[in-house]
Amino acid sequence: MRNKDKKLTERLQRLLKERGKKALEIAKRAILEEELACKEASEATRFFTEYWQDLARPTLISVCCEAVGGKTDITIPFAASMTLLCGATDIHDDIIDQSERKLSRSTIFGKFGKDIALLVGDALLFKGFLLLHKAGKNIQVKKMTQVCNVISSMFFEMGDAEALELKLQRSMDVTPQEYLYITKMKAADAEACARIGAILGNGSEEEIDALGKYGRMLGTILILRDDIADTADYEEASHRIKNEPLPLPLLLVLQNPKLKSKIRPLILKEKIEKEDLEKIFEIISKAGGFEKIMKIINDMYKTASSYTHEISYNYYLKMLLNAAYSSI
Repeated sequence: MRNKDKKLTERLQRLLKERGKKALEIAKRAILEEELACKEASEATRFFTEYWQDLARPTLISVCCEAVGGKTDITIPFAASMTLLCGATDIHDDIIDQSERKLSRSTIFGKFGKDIALLVGDALLFKGFLLLHKAGKNIQVKKMTQVCNVISSMFFEMGDAEALELKLQRSMDVTPQEYLYITKMKAADAEACARIGAILGNGSEEEIDALGKYGRMLGTILILRDDIADTADYEEASHRIKNEPLPLPLLLVLQNPKLKSKIRPLILKEKIEKEDLEKIFEIISKAGGFEKIMKIINDMYKTASSYTHEISYNYYLKMLLNAAYSSI
């Protein structure tokens, strides 16, 4: 790792800990304080709190509040709520995608099964909305209405994106444009966090809108970063081919009919071996699939940067964006 990138990573880790830790701890305590008679459900809830380390969303809310001149302490209860609400959507997403493992560890779905995972996800939703209700008592009704509207839009858009994704599973005929349209929809949570932070910080309509668009681009970049990583990882690539939409680097290459004819037999095999995925990866590399997705990400990076120029205090906004970009 270059020294410049190492320093950026170190600064990012400090920022995430300073801005996200307290909200995450509140979220964990809130879910653990419930006494569950079902031993398996209790174990699954505890399992969730042990591996769930979402510092990014609370940090984004805090940074966007500060960027418009707000006091960051006000964001903590709202960030704790969003951590639980988004944690619930992630658990439900694992059920839909049948993701038994992520980042070399079991998911709740993989360890406890669909029914328990669904119930734990529901519990996080209810607890998240309860924390949101409590937090709302400390701000003006107008602000709370704005926050609730943002969260409502987020849920409907993310749900819509999941529904659209179901039609793309294992399809080799998806265009990059179709895929990117849905990917941007899936980044609704990042936009919501940015908008909520700006609302709580008393940002103007223009500032709230600019930060919302910034959040959308940042979230989309992070999703596409994972697409690159998934393409290069045997376990993740195999799962994506079987149960989810194909990653964008592969879709970009499949637009070439000759390359598609080479890849199709490999993807349609009943059991995809590591050697098959190595061949697919080689084809993508030689055809410039990774260069093409990096061009898309570069354009998004420039767009996100343009939104930070509309905000006076944008140091941490730039740090988050640069950290996301440099991690690819």
